[in-house]
Amino acid sequence: MTSTARNPLILGLSALLVLWVSFFGITGAMAEEKTVKVGSIAPLTGPASRVGEEFKNAITMAFDEIGWKIGDTKIEIVWIDSESDAEKAAKAYERAIVKDGIDVGYNTWHSWVSVSCMEVAAKYKMPHFFSFGAGKLINDNYKKDPEKYKYWVGKTWPLAEKLSIGYIKALDDAIAKGIWTPKSKKVAVYGVDNDWGRNFGAAVKKQFEDGGWEVVIEEYAQLGETEFYPLLSKIKRGKVAVAVGSMSDPPSVSAFIKQSREVGVKSMIISDGLGWVGEWYNLTGDASDYVLDQIPQWNTPKAIQFRDQFKAKYGFEPGASSGGLCYDTARFFIKVLKTTQEKYGELTRENLVKCAEELVMTGKLTFTDGIMIEEYKYTPETFPDPVVGKGAYIFPVIQYFKGNANIVWPDEWKKADIQIPDNLK
Repeated sequence: MTSTARNPLILGLSALLVLWVSFFGITGAMAEEKTVKVGSIAPLTGPASRVGEEFKNAITMAFDEIGWKIGDTKIEIVWIDSESDAEKAAKAYERAIVKDGIDVGYNTWHSWVSVSCMEVAAKYKMPHFFSFGAGKLINDNYKKDPEKYKYWVGKTWPLAEKLSIGYIKALDDAIAKGIWTPKSKKVAVYGVDNDWGRNFGAAVKKQFEDGGWEVVIEEYAQLGETEFYPLLSKIKRGKVAVAVGSMSDPPSVSAFIKQSREVGVKSMIISDGLGWVGEWYNLTGDASDYVLDQIPQWNTPKAIQFRDQFKAKYGFEPGASSGGLCYDTARFFIKVLKTTQEKYGELTRENLVKCAEELVMTGKLTFTDGIMIEEYKYTPETFPDPVVGKGAYIFPVIQYFKGNANIVWPDEWKKADIQIPDNLK
């Protein structure tokens, strides 16, 4: 009975060895699972928190579709709350890099937040993809020092002057067709007092002045402002034909629209971004009738399917230019992650920078599977802006009625002519 095969002690030790190898082999494999941390910036609290909620939900839906994995690499998102504050956002972003150990950044909403966070990205050489911040200072920084700011990879939203030209074209078309004969050529420019609001205001001011209109009022309000009676009374007294501006938070824009009707303003109102959040009509009601806006629409079967799935899952309808565009950019970002792994072998910070420089910024890697825009593409000539134009990044001008939107420009997309309120005829 000296055979080791029959020795209980030896058999017991052998069994323990098998268990030990099995256990530590499994846990070792588990320990080797790769994880990439994505730092996603959004206004999760503060005056634009509804946008932040849409962003978080849309991004979650995009990553749910791929099971939160790129190949054998697990994706984990670190949610960074900007609070719509540049200084707080920059500190939170830096904390996510230093303390949470994120490997790549993605997304933002406000221009001023983008400006502060692109400094953080440059400091830590952190690749950060597809921010919504559209302000001119972002472009100026990149042109001033492209090597320093190359880590801020691509704006989701181009400069205001590249899109906003649709407003004066739509109004001039209505005048030329005899649909509207304005009683004056006076314009009031208004907006939120930040990079986006002032950049948009400067763009439309020049466009209207170049078109023979006179800008007689130009005023900007603080983020979150809800008292517009003095400004609206001034617009009414000035016999202004067009009031044009943009605000980035729902409380302000809805207050401006409703109070304009209370005051009895006799102007064609352009509110760029009124429909940025899905529940804009709940905030404005019929006061939004006749208002002009320029945002993407739920025009394709894929877009409508996303909208309905979002609403079924989260209980409210997303905005096409917030939740819809964010879903697109999240999926473009996923394509960047997949391409980086396939081409460069591993999802590292350095390889993501290579993918950005060699493929995204050169226009070799684009996204044509979006639900809102036909093709998202950057070129050396347009970067950090996307390519704007037909077949690429373009928004229609729309006019609201009873919570619905009719496309009124350009002609090839138009569903109806511009309607003129009775008090403007």
